[in-house]
Amino acid sequence: MKHLFTLTFIFLMAFTSFSQETKTTEITSYYFIRHAEKDRSNPSEKNPHLMDKGLQRADNWSTILGNIHFDAVYSTNYNRTKETAQPTANKNDLEITIYNPRMTDIDSFLNATKGKTVLVVGHSNTIPEFVNKVIGKDKYENIDDDNNGNLYIVTIINGTIADQVLTIN
Repeated sequence: MKHLFTLTFIFLMAFTSFSQETKTTEITSYYFIRHAEKDRSNPSEKNPHLMDKGLQRADNWSTILGNIHFDAVYSTNYNRTKETAQPTANKNDLEITIYNPRMTDIDSFLNATKGKTVLVVGHSNTIPEFVNKVIGKDKYENIDDDNNGNLYIVTIINGTIADQVLTIN
């Protein structure tokens, strides 16, 4: 009788362990920043480089974000955004992925980056717009022209979205 009870107990434990589903946690993290300070000495220049202050800020971003392992770094195809993204891409041994904010299909982007940690560099109007698309609501407005220090962080854990913005100057 004692053996029958033990056998039944073992059978029930094995059966319930097979019936339990293992739930994995999937975390996707996005870090969005505007390009650093650009050279404004020639107002007709449509694609300026960063000024010295901007290059320093780009290096500072790579330090601030230094403990984060990025799987991808996205930038628009402008000198100022690529130069802002490059130090962080270098630190993570990544090539910059160029994106067009006006042509980006948000569903494709979310699927391509699901479960990853991603830095996105853009502009005073495109970054808040991109963040709003990722979080699914119009929460953030354009960044003031003199503000190059906003860091938008969006974390998606098993479909639940959390977002925040920090200003780092």
